[in-house]
Amino acid sequence: MEKLYGVIGDPISQSMSPSMHNAAFSNLGLTAKYMAFHVTPDRLPAAIEGIRGLGIAGLNVTIPHKVSIMTLLDEIDPLAKKIGAVNTIVNEFGKLIGYNTDGAGYVTSLKEAIPKKRIQDQSILLIGAGGAARAIYFTLIDEGVEKVDIANRTKETARQLIHSRNSSSSLAMDLSEAESVVDSYDIIINTTSIGMYPSLDHTPIHLGHIKENTIVSDIIYNPIETKWLRVAKSFGAKTLNGVDMFVFQGALSFEKWTGIYPNIDVMRNVVLNKLGGVN
Repeated sequence: MEKLYGVIGDPISQSMSPSMHNAAFSNLGLTAKYMAFHVTPDRLPAAIEGIRGLGIAGLNVTIPHKVSIMTLLDEIDPLAKKIGAVNTIVNEFGKLIGYNTDGAGYVTSLKEAIPKKRIQDQSILLIGAGGAARAIYFTLIDEGVEKVDIANRTKETARQLIHSRNSSSSLAMDLSEAESVVDSYDIIINTTSIGMYPSLDHTPIHLGHIKENTIVSDIIYNPIETKWLRVAKSFGAKTLNGVDMFVFQGALSFEKWTGIYPNIDVMRNVVLNKLGGVN
């Protein structure tokens, strides 16, 4: 019997997850199908009951449901509970369990980008303090990274995120303060939507005096290369876009559903082909 998986969100028509996951199922010869389901916030409780009723084996959750869905699930993984958001649901015989693979997906992509360095030894600046920043921040701290600072348009929001993890080694700052100290970081990560449409010509902070070979990362994957990453390259930085974060978080969801870690190259190539570019 074919197992059914999917992603829920509002909007959802732009999602690349069905193409990516269906390619992974096909590559492994699994009898399964992944679909996108448009679920508006007012229909979320009914959609959750539909998962149980239809026996949908697993779901990804995207904007705007990652937080609101938590009260509708039977169990929340401890890390997802700390992050305060769920992006993956596993249906275990009618019991719906929520996980968050966003942070782990990002950190996996970052480790791949610095294979000869220990991530724990890196000095990291996170730009933004929203849901994505929260997932990445908690995961980095759990990985043992001691120096993770947060810059945000509103400094108090960055301070609240640090306080929620009780990290005494992290600093909160506003964006102008971050610009004055970018040369003190090995890795700088943009977790905001600045660089996506309609903000294609904007950058989150200026990088005028970063160190050469700094890793400048953007979790945005469409466009593949934001203006910020192009500017970073011109200053001698090594850049990392959001494609691999998207792929790895999807692969971790896939593993939770099936017990099998999928072929990353198959998934990545599908995403790159749909984006019409190279990583």
